[in-house]
Amino acid sequence: MTPRPTAPPPSPHDPVTPPSAPRHHDTPPLAREHHAAPPSPPASRLTGEPAEVVFPALGTTAVLLVADARAVSVAEGVLRDELAAIDLACSRFRADSEISRVNLAAGSPVRVGPRFAEAVEAGLRAAELTGGAVDPTVGRAVIALGYDRTFASVRPEDARPLPVFRPAPGWRRIAWNPRTAVLCLPPHTSLDLGATAKALAADRAARRAAAAAGCGVVVNLGGDLAVAGPAPEGGWRIALADDHSRPRPGRDPVVTVTAGALATSGVRVRTWRRGGRTVHHIVDPATGEPAAPVWRTVTVAAATCVDANAASTAAIVRGHAAADWLRGTGLPARLVAADGQVLRLGGWPPDDFDSPDGGPR
Repeated sequence: MTPRPTAPPPSPHDPVTPPSAPRHHDTPPLAREHHAAPPSPPASRLTGEPAEVVFPALGTTAVLLVADARAVSVAEGVLRDELAAIDLACSRFRADSEISRVNLAAGSPVRVGPRFAEAVEAGLRAAELTGGAVDPTVGRAVIALGYDRTFASVRPEDARPLPVFRPAPGWRRIAWNPRTAVLCLPPHTSLDLGATAKALAADRAARRAAAAAGCGVVVNLGGDLAVAGPAPEGGWRIALADDHSRPRPGRDPVVTVTAGALATSGVRVRTWRRGGRTVHHIVDPATGEPAAPVWRTVTVAAATCVDANAASTAAIVRGHAAADWLRGTGLPARLVAADGQVLRLGGWPPDDFDSPDGGPR
């Protein structure tokens, strides 16, 4: 996803709990957004031209948009700091990461650091609110498919037979004490916090960068997009694409965002061949198999990127049942079927293919 849904500025609304997602009394529901006018910029706001920074990160592409170019270095520094921290905490592909240490200790209690604890909370909340459609215990299933290294290093054509698919152990079997930050995984379980951790990094980086820069920013991490601070006049125009790194100007729909977050999940980009079958990285926890490719992409708008990502990923996993589930959340969503048919829910606007009016996208 490259920046754009034409839904005016999203901001937190009355929360709604997905019908199939039971929640504890202390678990806030998925946050909807409504289209409100952008916040009035404070008198001290910088007034320079917008700027864009693009660089590789977390196995994808990081895009930073800053409403005032004079603040871009400050905002970029914050973003890089957040990316380094989340990578060290949650990368399955680093032997020195905290998640690698936790996975090696499966079956024994482990005390974790603040950043990893925040990522665990986000992952468990996503699991609860999606009725288990997004489950952090799919790590072994993802590894068995061949996604056991950075995606750039995954063998595009793997002749090995497909693994025997098994359901994920289940997020409810994780023992987690938020007061003491002690985590204990079931034996032979591997966490994969990739999706929610990346969205969490987008939320954190956007908030911190906007505060440090004193102006509006957009952080887009491979389709997980968070907005913070006062948006430029007219909002940020964001292009939606199957592949966020290869937008097609004039052919991809564009949306305008002034607050909140967007997330796009899809099954067309991170794919490879295994045992003569095309597989992808979004696993159905109920079966351990790649989710059925009912939807090519799903984009959801929410108050936070973590919530938007949880909903978009859950929709891919739920397949034909996704539309009814998303209607229950009240979240604006755009679903593209395998044949290209588009379904818009929750007040998602008609597609607009106009190019952005100058400035970064």
